[in-house]
Amino acid sequence: MNKILLSSLATLLLLMVVGCSSESSDGASADSKKSDEKQTITLGVTPWTSTVPPTKVARILLEDMGYKVEETQADAGSVYVGLSRGDIDVFMDAWLPVHQIYLDKYSDDITDTAVSYPEAAAGLVVPTYMEDVNKISDIKGMEDGFNNKLFGIEEGASVTQVIDEAIKGYGLDMTQINSSEGGMMAQAMRKMQNEEPVVFYGWRPHTMFNKFDLKILEDGEGFFEKSSVHVITNNKLKENAPDAHEFLSNWSIPIDDVENMIVKIEEEGMDPKKVAQNWIDNNQDKVDKMLGK
Repeated sequence: MNKILLSSLATLLLLMVVGCSSESSDGASADSKKSDEKQTITLGVTPWTSTVPPTKVARILLEDMGYKVEETQADAGSVYVGLSRGDIDVFMDAWLPVHQIYLDKYSDDITDTAVSYPEAAAGLVVPTYMEDVNKISDIKGMEDGFNNKLFGIEEGASVTQVIDEAIKGYGLDMTQINSSEGGMMAQAMRKMQNEEPVVFYGWRPHTMFNKFDLKILEDGEGFFEKSSVHVITNNKLKENAPDAHEFLSNWSIPIDDVENMIVKIEEEGMDPKKVAQNWIDNNQDKVDKMLGK
């Protein structure tokens, strides 16, 4: 009887040890799995054609690193608010110095992480058939020919204020008409089809310079500076996703490549993800450098 009792107790003790060991192993496995899981990275996307190529390239590479990546569509002002709150992790298309006001406003929460490409020209644009208009100051006295209208992008963009300041600074009797990038271009195209006077906001990289004969007007007063396009991240990214932050710190892409991708997407109707993947496949040396390989 004692032998049976001792045998039963030994069996019970063995089962308890195995059970505890299994529970410990499962717990350790769960903890390990949890630590291996990577956070979701959210990319801010403005309604500009220039934002799409770098965003898609970055998304593919981040997903290859094991991250789940989401995109949030918003105007520029809302993207920076999202960055400051931590709702958005990365913005691939920040235009400096125009966007410097946002960097200053949210300096405690966001960081200028990398230069995507420098020397991006921007300013007021007219078609080349307007031979007598080569400087912004040339418009003064001709405002009636433009129906006193200057076409710009969405009101949430910081350049909207710059354009209003330029109108005032040059003493032009004009009103800025704001809409989406597509809406602005539609207005300009209608005018250009009939070779009517038209002035609007333009920048590189953009297909407008591939599709139309345009010139950026000289700005003697310095309202429109040459821009450099930067990558902005919220300050939590470096801690939460250090390898992703390191990759984005090394980010760089030629402006000509961005413009070529825009043409393929906007003019040739190619899928943005396929265009981005083609760029990655054909520029592995640049990719490896950004990934620190």
